[in-house]
Amino acid sequence: MHPTFADIAATARVVSLPMHTRFRGVDTREALLFEGPEGWAEFSPFVEYDDTEASVWLAAAIDFAYAPQPGALRDRVPVNATVPAVAADHVAAVIARFDGTRTAKVKVAERGQTLTDDIARVRAVRDTMGPEGRIRIDANGGWNVDEAEHAIRELAAFDLEYAEQPCASVEELAEVRTRVKYMGVPIAADESVRKAADPLAVARAGAADLLVVKAQPLGGLRRALDIIAAAGLPVVVSSALDTAVGLSQGAALAAALPELEFDCGLGTASLFADDVADFRPRGGTVPADRAVPDAAALSRLAASDERREWWMRRLERCYDALDAPAE
Repeated sequence: MHPTFADIAATARVVSLPMHTRFRGVDTREALLFEGPEGWAEFSPFVEYDDTEASVWLAAAIDFAYAPQPGALRDRVPVNATVPAVAADHVAAVIARFDGTRTAKVKVAERGQTLTDDIARVRAVRDTMGPEGRIRIDANGGWNVDEAEHAIRELAAFDLEYAEQPCASVEELAEVRTRVKYMGVPIAADESVRKAADPLAVARAGAADLLVVKAQPLGGLRRALDIIAAAGLPVVVSSALDTAVGLSQGAALAAALPELEFDCGLGTASLFADDVADFRPRGGTVPADRAVPDAAALSRLAASDERREWWMRRLERCYDALDAPAE
């Protein structure tokens, strides 16, 4: 039984966070935050997502705010740096914002850029992090199979930890995984898990060596833990460019996992110039504690009246959609 819409709306705050560098096509990140008996939660599906998909994110937020969460098995979670599709000479400055991280996830296959740009960026990351640093790349499904094979072959020289979502479909991922197996570069699935009607399809198809999981898009900690257990693959817990509140939900998921083989993508607070709370990495880790927004920050980062109204209308539509599957 979930709370009433009025319950959620009573504490809802809409914020707009400025970013140091444009990422995922945005310079600011909007989110709706609300407070329940367990604490604050975040509802922040990307603006292009339809209400059906976005309602899953709302279910996750309601669960985090109103229900006790699975117990933590660790106090802190190791995280990676996230390097947007910046020019190679900007890489060192980006990584410097992620205190103590030993791993970097590098955006590749950016629209309007070339493989040459990707190689220069990954080379700069290797130069910055040194031979012991871990590098993973993320194409967000931007390549076809042939492009992926060629790009991974070129980038494998920089000792890749894995390649995340090189292609869009499960079938393409399976083909790429077969083609690059001899290179020793594992394939990770992200969008093929969080945006799929069947998040286990990628595991059944043998299309990935590991899964990237995110608490909000998967409907909350309990559902994410069920998917992880059923998939039987190693996982990386990551963020969806969340505020500190959403990041703390991801950290709670990572902290609840029996095994955590990989550094998690939960250090993305360092991409923001300002946030509702400080959840930036310290010594390469973030706390497993729930983030509490600072009252002054909520006021300072408040979205415009127009954007608040847009999010409140979306919240109401998605709330109405929560019960739709059962009808």
